[in-house]
Amino acid sequence: MLRFDPFSDLDALTRGLLSAAQTGSNRAPRFMPMDLCKIDDHYLLTADLPGVDPGSVDVNVDNGTLTISAHRTARSDDSVQWLANERFFGTYRRQLSLGEGVDADAISATYENGVLSVTIPIAEKAKPRKIEVAHGGRQHSIEATTVDSA
Repeated sequence: MLRFDPFSDLDALTRGLLSAAQTGSNRAPRFMPMDLCKIDDHYLLTADLPGVDPGSVDVNVDNGTLTISAHRTARSDDSVQWLANERFFGTYRRQLSLGEGVDADAISATYENGVLSVTIPIAEKAKPRKIEVAHGGRQHSIEATTVDSA
């Protein structure tokens, strides 16, 4: 069973800071910047993942949680003399809780020019709809009769 841990990002940041202090390197990815907006009948999530290995991009849904992960490989050429080395490498991961009003089976994703786009359709049952009001064609009348008691 997958459980959403709201502190996992904080734990990862703390581990990164502690390992950077021990190794003197600050090279692990810190975050995956993203935008989320609603367009007509779907949500659009866009995440910046420049330089990420396209085959490593993974988007999945499990138990109402959307998980995005990707990996950027470090340059392994030992003959390189770095003058500046500021780009992060390693694994990026982001999780979002999906509400009841989305169609999780129809989620789609594309990765192009370093940007991941995830389309999250709104479920039919959650879409706004107009409800027709029926008007009764018959008029019902009630006749009152009086009864004389003798």
